[in-house]
Amino acid sequence: MLIAAEPLTQLVTEIFLACDAQPDIASRVAGHLVEANLKGHDSHGVGMVPAYVHNIRNGNLQPNAELKVIQDKGAVLLVDGQLGFGQHVGREATGLAIERVRSTGVVCLGLRNAHHLGRIGSYGEQCAAAGLVSVHFVNVVGHEPQVAPFAGREPRMTTNPFCAVVPRTGQPPLVLDMATSAIALGKVRVAAMKGEAVPEGSLIDADGNPSNDPNILFRQPRGALGPFGGHKGYGLAVICELLGGALAGQWTAQPKQPRAGNIVNHMLMFVLDPEAFGDVAQFEQEVTAMIDYLHSTAPASGHDRVRIPGEPERETLAERSSHGIDIDANSWRALVQAAEAAGLDQSRIDALTGA
Repeated sequence: MLIAAEPLTQLVTEIFLACDAQPDIASRVAGHLVEANLKGHDSHGVGMVPAYVHNIRNGNLQPNAELKVIQDKGAVLLVDGQLGFGQHVGREATGLAIERVRSTGVVCLGLRNAHHLGRIGSYGEQCAAAGLVSVHFVNVVGHEPQVAPFAGREPRMTTNPFCAVVPRTGQPPLVLDMATSAIALGKVRVAAMKGEAVPEGSLIDADGNPSNDPNILFRQPRGALGPFGGHKGYGLAVICELLGGALAGQWTAQPKQPRAGNIVNHMLMFVLDPEAFGDVAQFEQEVTAMIDYLHSTAPASGHDRVRIPGEPERETLAERSSHGIDIDANSWRALVQAAEAAGLDQSRIDALTGA
């Protein structure tokens, strides 16, 4: 079904309000999720709502938890999300780094114990809106691993996102935001919901054979995601695990740590003020010149043009803002069930969505 962003945001907001989230938190989380859908990242959009409602009900997600500062050493900050909504505590943590970097030039912030942060690019875009460069290393714990190491067939890590964002005055930022697995786990979930195959090279079955069947992650014996780019993506995933998990969160995917079915993110974030490096105008001139040079490349066969990181999301945002967000029947059914579990009745759901 196609649904516009505004009623979808209102529905998700009311679901979280019914779960006793404060209005500003409910609205922030709903807006973040719908924006992920609008930008084409359905894996991190409203399809996550059933998991969030489930985790609120079982105590794994504290809907009104606030950010807590653990250590403040000027340019180095350590904060704890206390299992609050990642979209709330993550934005608060990023705001703290942005405020501090004005006096220090660079900030290294560790965020631990955040419930699912959602689309990491959102925090990079928050920095870019303030004219700042940012780099983010994230690990994912609290549940069974789903990603096999390069040359292995048994899962040992999760999708461990990496993100880097470069601001551009008067222009949209360059946003590199990616899972270090071949595809995000949520994209496998969406494919399973739609009854579609995943791209070749994304998954292996329990015997280590390549597979494009998304259901192998959700049945026994379980298969695994692979890393993107072979040994290179695997190497970056390990760095995310050790910097985001071991350093910032002191919690990695190794089996002595808890796996209670939760979705917990730890993030090590570097925020840099270009002014601390000298001539900002020259930096921006070089960024623009390099992007123009990339755009000038003649497209290869089968492609219309060369894009920079972040452009595909902006194109999808424009299209979905005009035509609506397409949610498959299984995902919509799960969202409605989550709304009912939170306490909304069908008449209210229909009124919000125009169903």
